[in-house]
Amino acid sequence: MNAHELMTAVAPKTGDIGAAFYFTPETTGRGKELGLGGFYFYFIGRGGVLGDVEAAVVHSAFGYFNPGMVEKMWNGAKAKVDPRTGAREYISCAHAHGRAHLSEVSGLDVYAAAAQKVIDAVDDSAMALFAGVKAEPVPSDAPAAAFHQAMVLRELRGSAHLLAIAAVGLRSVTAHAIKRPNDVAMFGWEEGSVPTPSASDIAARDRAEQMTNDILESAFSVLSDSEAAALIAGTDAMHSALFPNGK
Repeated sequence: MNAHELMTAVAPKTGDIGAAFYFTPETTGRGKELGLGGFYFYFIGRGGVLGDVEAAVVHSAFGYFNPGMVEKMWNGAKAKVDPRTGAREYISCAHAHGRAHLSEVSGLDVYAAAAQKVIDAVDDSAMALFAGVKAEPVPSDAPAAAFHQAMVLRELRGSAHLLAIAAVGLRSVTAHAIKRPNDVAMFGWEEGSVPTPSASDIAARDRAEQMTNDILESAFSVLSDSEAAALIAGTDAMHSALFPNGK
């Protein structure tokens, strides 16, 4: 199996896994304890690894969202919670989610080790959000560690994809409208404010997908066949445990 085949096998499910804790009752409940509504906790939780920065910096790392929405959520959240504290609280929610749902899943230790090998092989230049979250400590227990690594791999692909979208000349909101046309309003864009993607936009977005794999190919290529198999098996097992009725 080559690196592109490996990424194709794990990328969609990794995206699901890494985001599975975002808006659970447990996560939003912890946000409320900190004085933060669900979306405020999401912004400070994901973006807080960047530090106490301006909202424009968070938008540059997130993409997709209306900058005005980022400014409102980020500034509102950091008025109540220090960004680094918010990030660590959010990541703790991720670890708790892994412990709650993955304790019976086998093979998570070898999954986490394979994921770490990929993460260590990445040149994180121009991928600030990935660099920030990968710097956070990995838990010692397998369920939390595996979930943590899936979260980091999710941010890795997202950061690489933003690079690729910029490289092909697309605005991130246009790329988002192609992939998730029904979710544009949820990301802060008013109805009618985002033009319908053209055929050339869609072609550019397809090139960006391929380019994302090209950016990450060298990192995923470091895995042996057995490590690649462990990454796939762990991804599949976690996804099945987290989404028993499908996603």
